[in-house]
Formats: sequence, C-alpha cells, structure tokens
Amino acid sequence: MTIQPATWEIRLLARAHEAFSTPAIDNEIVSGEDTLASAYDYCTRITKNNSQTFYLASLLLSQHKQRAVQALYAFCRSTDDLVDETQDLADAEEVFANWHIRLNNVHPAAHDPVPLAWADVQRQYGIPRGYADQLIKGVAQDRFKKRYQSFNELTEYCYGVASTVGLMAMYIIGFKSQDALPYAVKLGIALQLTNILRDVGEDLRTGRLYLPLDELAMFGLTEQDVMAGRNGDRWQAFMRFQIERVHRLYDEASVGIALLNKEGRFAIGAATELYRGILGDIEAHQYDVFTRRAYVSWWGKLRQLPRIWYRAQYNDLPSINTLTRF
Repeated sequence: MTIQPATWEIRLLARAHEAFSTPAIDNEIVSGEDTLASAYDYCTRITKNNSQTFYLASLLLSQHKQRAVQALYAFCRSTDDLVDETQDLADAEEVFANWHIRLNNVHPAAHDPVPLAWADVQRQYGIPRGYADQLIKGVAQDRFKKRYQSFNELTEYCYGVASTVGLMAMYIIGFKSQDALPYAVKLGIALQLTNILRDVGEDLRTGRLYLPLDELAMFGLTEQDVMAGRNGDRWQAFMRFQIERVHRLYDEASVGIALLNKEGRFAIGAATELYRGILGDIEAHQYDVFTRRAYVSWWGKLRQLPRIWYRAQYNDLPSINTLTRF
C-alpha cells in the first residue's frame, strides 16, 4: 500500500528543504572549557526539570550527544518561555529581536549559557540556521494567534514549533540522506498534535484553542462547548477522530527511523513511543482533557524500553518502501 502525501505535507516539506539549504555556524566558539561545560550543565537542568520524556530519551544516546540534544531542548524551551514572559509587554518585538541576536552571535557571551551551548552544538553538528529561525517564528506566533480554522492551518503551526525540533535533532543523531526529511516533518506534527490534545484545558486557561474549528463544527461542537468542558458523546467522537489521525501519523513517521544512524534509533524510537502513550492515557480517562493532564508514569515509561530497544535494534519497523516519498 502506498500513502500519497497530503497538500499540507508537500507544503511543509518545501519549507524543510528551504531551511536545509541555509548555512550553519562555522565559527569556532571561543570560550573556556569550564564555561562551556557549565553552559551544557545548565541546559541539562532545564531539560530534566521540564520534560521527563525528552530527558529520558536523551539518556539513551552517547554522552556527547546527550549534551547536544539537551542544549537543543533548552534553546526551544527558552524560546517558548519568552512568549509567556512577553505576552503583555509593549516591547515584546524588541525582546524577541534581542533573543535572535543573542542566538546568532558568533561569539556568545560566557554569562549566556543557552545561546553559548546551542551555538556550540550548531557548529559541531552543522545544523542549518534556517531551522532555528523557523522555530523562533513559529513560537512567536503564539503571542498573537489564538485560533486555527482548519487542520491545514494548524499543521503550519505544528511545523514551526515541533517539526523544526526534529529536523535539528536529526543532525545530532545523524541521518543517511534528505529522504529522512519528510518523516521528521511528520513526526513533529504527530508530537505537537499529541501536546495539543493533552493540553486542551491548560491552553484554554491562557485563552488559546488549537483544535481545528471546522472539525469541531463537523462534530456539532462549538468553542463554547469546549470552554465549558462538555465531555459528552460529540466531544468523545471528535477526540476519537483526532487520536486516530495522530496514530496514523506516528505509524507513517516511524518508518523514517530506519534512515537515522543506528546508534540513535533507540532514543528516537523511545521518544516517539513514550509520547504516543499519552494518547492511550487520554482514551483511558474517557477523553477528559479539561480537568486532568494526561501522562505516562516514570515506571510506565521504563517498562516499555525493552520492547522499544528490540524494535530499534532489529529494525522491526514497516518497510520504507510502503510509503510514497515526497
């Protein structure tokens, strides 16, 4: 069976290829060894304190790559935090512009740990700058855009805040060719949609609703229904529809793990499957994402690792030939 790419997939892949062609940082990072080590330690703490799944997956890599993906996470997290910190500031544009300058400084300041560690990672692994620029633009969108009319529109946002992360991580992990790009794009969409379904209640409290409005209407739901937390038959049917689509995206994206360097497949497979488990927790609690936040326990994550390791080790994945390449 072949899966024809949707219009949104083709459009987003064009953006991925555009950033792929941008230059990477090639200047040597001038900083003392102790200062750089402290910057990486700071990024590790940010990762550990904010994302158990990402932190656990990073530990499945070699020590050098652990530090690199943790610096990537710290860059993404710090950029995301700026949205909330500048939401009501008149000079928010100036704050984001300054952050962009700090991140692109060829000589990052010793007292600026995240830009310092992230610049070092970009240089070491040759990560094109375009992906970081796309992420900053995507995250900044949260300051002014609170609603999405369609799934196609929502995928643009998901690409900016999540697919870009996977595309950058791909350079740290190592990949065989540009054939890996569409799978990284699709995995990012699946991961961000999982976030969106998990965080409906939390997002509503900040005035944001990421669910496609036209699909809510298709199931006879309104914004008011969601804001009131009405967990009835229509809501549950809507959520089943959303979750089934995300599972399909995970299935299709997982094929691309075979295009990564073998030493990194376990980590990416673990991040994918552990995050996917959130969907099962949503289903187990009758789609209540209004009064609770779905999660997979630490023990629940550890229990899955042997099975994930086996699949990654022996390529127990669908054949890449079952999917149409972009």
